[in-house]
Amino acid sequence: MATMADLDELALSLPQTTRQLSEDGRPEYRVHGKLYACRRGRRKDAVDAETGERLDDVLMFRVADLGVKELMLADDRGLFFTTPHFDGYPAVLLRIPSLAEFELAELHDLVAEAWLTRAPKRVAKAWLAGQT
Repeated sequence: MATMADLDELALSLPQTTRQLSEDGRPEYRVHGKLYACRRGRRKDAVDAETGERLDDVLMFRVADLGVKELMLADDRGLFFTTPHFDGYPAVLLRIPSLAEFELAELHDLVAEAWLTRAPKRVAKAWLAGQT
């Protein structure tokens, strides 16, 4: 069962990652200045199906390409979603309570894959070479 603390730890363990906070305290994870994961603020494109209220518990993760995005959206657990704002953009969304459905290793893979989409090639290559 993964948590936001696990997400923070995993993201910050990756080379050249920085954690920045938005004005309202939401974390953004960047590598070499490029965003690869964040907690989104309330947006009109992500609303609770039952109440119609804007969601404030949504995480965004970059993915390698639109094919990977489609595979993740097709996951039988239904944890990942998208909105029209992300049409044609290689990213998936995930609600924070859904982190509890992830094993730590699965969250690590999600974060690392997001990081790899934005990391400088030489940094990514060196990191991958060190993985077993």
